Amino acid sequence: MTEKFQYGLDQLTITKALQIARDELQGILTDKAISNVSKSYDAVQKIAEGEKLVYGINTGLGSLCTRKISKKDIRTLQENLLKSHSVGVGEPVANELAKLMLILKVHTLCFGYSGISLKVVERICWHLEHNCIPPVPAQGSVGASGDLAPLAHLFLPLIGLGMLSEDSKSYRPTSDVLKMHQLSPLKLGPKEGVALINGTQFISAHAIAVSEKFARCLDYSDLIGALSLEAMLESHQPFAEKLHQLRPHPGALTVAKRMRTILKGSQVVKSHEHCGRVQDPYSVRCIPQVHGASRDTLHHLNKKLVCELNSVTDNPVIFNAEDTISGGNFHGQPLAMPLDYASLAASELGSISERRTYLLLGGDAGLPTYLIKESGLNSGFMITQYCAAALVSENKSNCFPASADSIPTSMGQEDHVSMGSISGRKALTIVKNLEKILAIELLCSAQAFDFRRPVQSSEILERFHSSIRKKIPHLKEDTVMSDYIETATKFISNDDLLKATMKT
Repeated sequence: MTEKFQYGLDQLTITKALQIARDELQGILTDKAISNVSKSYDAVQKIAEGEKLVYGINTGLGSLCTRKISKKDIRTLQENLLKSHSVGVGEPVANELAKLMLILKVHTLCFGYSGISLKVVERICWHLEHNCIPPVPAQGSVGASGDLAPLAHLFLPLIGLGMLSEDSKSYRPTSDVLKMHQLSPLKLGPKEGVALINGTQFISAHAIAVSEKFARCLDYSDLIGALSLEAMLESHQPFAEKLHQLRPHPGALTVAKRMRTILKGSQVVKSHEHCGRVQDPYSVRCIPQVHGASRDTLHHLNKKLVCELNSVTDNPVIFNAEDTISGGNFHGQPLAMPLDYASLAASELGSISERRTYLLLGGDAGLPTYLIKESGLNSGFMITQYCAAALVSENKSNCFPASADSIPTSMGQEDHVSMGSISGRKALTIVKNLEKILAIELLCSAQAFDFRRPVQSSEILERFHSSIRKKIPHLKEDTVMSDYIETATKFISNDDLLKATMKT
């Protein structure tokens, strides 16, 4: 591993965050980052020794912000914060999400506005380097003051509490893991507990996962939609450049161009140029408009997310010993709303995919009913559409925007919260369902495509279909379909088939 990422100095992107989490890129602390951290830490020590009240350093938190904490209790306060805020419930999030949270926290701490000590930052880096990752319960954050509960669980191991995983599967008590590595729990100083639990790293980690999966689904949806189009003998005309220049939304222009590229050289369209069909159903004809709108939505999410990844989301923010500001940079609204928007966009991408699946099964354009020759004796692909319909309906029910809700907390001190953690979790659930919906269309379109033989489609679609057939056969009679759906879902959940198909 030669390429390195400088925490607090380099621009963190979605791709780089994932590369660090997957050990493809090394995150490092530079002299400049160490200096930033040290200066801010020194400023907090001066504040702690003085008499001026500064939120979270020598006061309680939330509605307890008017309660002064004595100098002798300042350290106890910070450890108490991790303990009292560890109220998360539910199953732990994926190990990679917890690791992303650690990466995002190190990066923002290295900007030098949080007052945390270098030893704490170095210990977090140790956890990353040794893949010692704690379980983080999925539920319990309202998205302001940041992701308090998830972050508290994330950092319990710093003080010797909680659990740790070294294999992404099983967990052991932190005390056992630290002992094995000859490490001792840390003693948190002034402001350190506050710096650890204030922030939007839970929301941001989910947004990273959503972005990666959604982008891949968008690329596959164009390919699969084109395969469905060819199988149903639909028209290429709706993708004409001159048409889309009259309504030049960026996403639509991109999708129309992709469709032209994917379909280039196909002989299928020539085989039915005199069929007399005037126009096709919306789920095919409007692929650029619908897929394109979802692409524009992802672009909006990515823009907001990259800004968030390179921001200070702590509170209070330490400029120097004389200048601290207690503000609201921890509030999750800037990501909560784009994530809710992305949920709707991903749900719609699944909805239009299911409609194409439905069309493929109807026995039109010379295709056998339910894509099986002996229908009646065989149900063919009939029930795959039921599964897609169920997933689409589930996604629709998850589209209520979490950011539209707010329940006051902390005796009204925190009277408007973002619920952004719920936005992130729902968006990730929807995108995972979308992968399965697209997998079902892939199965049906590949089956239908076989009935167009011997006419050849485009080079790209022939390559795509051939790659599918290496793992999934053409079905001539009923069989257990779930295994094939799972195989197709694995196609959608990684880039391999996409890269093999779209190579130039």
